[in-house]
Amino acid sequence: MARTSSPAATATRARVLIVGTGFAGLAMAARLKRSGMNDFIILERGSEVGGTWRDNTYPGCACDVPSLLYSFSFAPNPDWSDTFSPQPEIQQYLRDVAADEGVLPHCRFGHAVQRAEWDDEARVWRVQTSEGAFEGEMLVLGSGGLSEPALPEIPGLSSFQGTVFHSARWDHEHSLAGERVAVIGTGASAIQIVPAIQPDVGHLTLFQRTPPWIMPRRSRPITSTERFLFRRVPGAQKAVRWAIYWARELAVFGFAKYPKILRRGEGMAMGHLRSQVKDPMLREQLTPTYRLGCKRVLLSNDYYPALTQPNVTVETSGIAEVRADSIVAGDGSEHTVDTIVLATGFQATEMPAARSVFGRDGICLADQWSESATAYLGSTVHNFPNLFFIVGPNTGLGHSSMVFMIESQVAYIMSAIAEMSRSGASTVEVRPEIEAAYNEQVQTQMAHTVWSTGGCASWYVDAHGRNTSLWPDFTFVFRRKTHHFDAGDYVVTRPATVLRANVLEGAASD
Repeated sequence: MARTSSPAATATRARVLIVGTGFAGLAMAARLKRSGMNDFIILERGSEVGGTWRDNTYPGCACDVPSLLYSFSFAPNPDWSDTFSPQPEIQQYLRDVAADEGVLPHCRFGHAVQRAEWDDEARVWRVQTSEGAFEGEMLVLGSGGLSEPALPEIPGLSSFQGTVFHSARWDHEHSLAGERVAVIGTGASAIQIVPAIQPDVGHLTLFQRTPPWIMPRRSRPITSTERFLFRRVPGAQKAVRWAIYWARELAVFGFAKYPKILRRGEGMAMGHLRSQVKDPMLREQLTPTYRLGCKRVLLSNDYYPALTQPNVTVETSGIAEVRADSIVAGDGSEHTVDTIVLATGFQATEMPAARSVFGRDGICLADQWSESATAYLGSTVHNFPNLFFIVGPNTGLGHSSMVFMIESQVAYIMSAIAEMSRSGASTVEVRPEIEAAYNEQVQTQMAHTVWSTGGCASWYVDAHGRNTSLWPDFTFVFRRKTHHFDAGDYVVTRPATVLRANVLEGAASD
């Protein structure tokens, strides 16, 4: 394959093809650049970097992980305005990192990946995009699990005559002022959207299937003194970051080790609910009936107060159907609405990209994952040589920053690339028995976590009842496992020319 030290704008070949420019894709690209490797191309369907933080621009959008932890370890930002960053700041941070790390010239924006196919004879990945074809020796999928909105199957939804949009595709041209608005869903996006739009709408009907556990959001502005220290005192920001990290790791004892200790957290959450919702009937509607942590624990100080306002109705009987200008609830009541906001999350366990990836002998990744998605260390899959995932199966978190997991996987991929360069390998493919044993261990651990014993149905679990989303242990354990690429776990192949050279070298030494 022809090489370019830094692919030109017209280049269609590179040693590494990266898909996505969110945290995952940018972390991979930055590490390649810092290692001195410029032979990579990033394929991005959007018009700029950012991933989920580019696409989710709904009112109130912010991160629920502290700012100092939800950022790259190699690119600290001393200028966060708040302890929990709002979406525009995170998006600007990613723009700045992309520019500072010099990865923008490698980006091909407006290139939606349509099909990726492994050519076993040529030992390359052939990737077809909306703007042309590309080839790469290695393919890194950094598109993540929160990229494709999940659209609910509700009878009559297509017949609605008003405005409908998903929270991740917010229609900013459409004004909600004075409108009758229905919000479907009570997850992480809904609890930010509801208080943000409630003061402006005429009436808001929240359709709740399951009430979430909500804890107070310990958010505050970062002071100018703190920002000064972060800029001027070496290690100050790093020290605070690690303090936040270790405090967050304590939650693993409850979520994954001893779920019974979560009762204390439930008491705190119930105290939060009682202090903000005085109406006993509404409070009963908002009280979860499952163990804290079984579904994602949410943070908010203004969601409950918004639901107590006179222009808000909480509907808990489900949805029977949607009509031209209304939604009929499960109890038969009809709610007239002008706009429907689908705050229904993402296809997290489905991984839509799997339908477009084809490995050895043309096998489709979605077919291989027809039972459940599995990967070794969330990073590699048998039958798919030189394919690496970032934020693959069982790498999600319910307590801490995904950026930590992303950087762990990037380090593993970099170790794999280094090993391939050192040994002259053209392909690496995880051994099926290694992948199977690893995932059996993960699911065995998962069986004892709150996500399996907490008595709820969550988006963490796929259609077959397996939690393929979360990592069931401390994050430092995952980092230790991904610290070094062990070639013994893989089938490694080398070009014939390399093998002949090794034979000749051995004969000469004899």
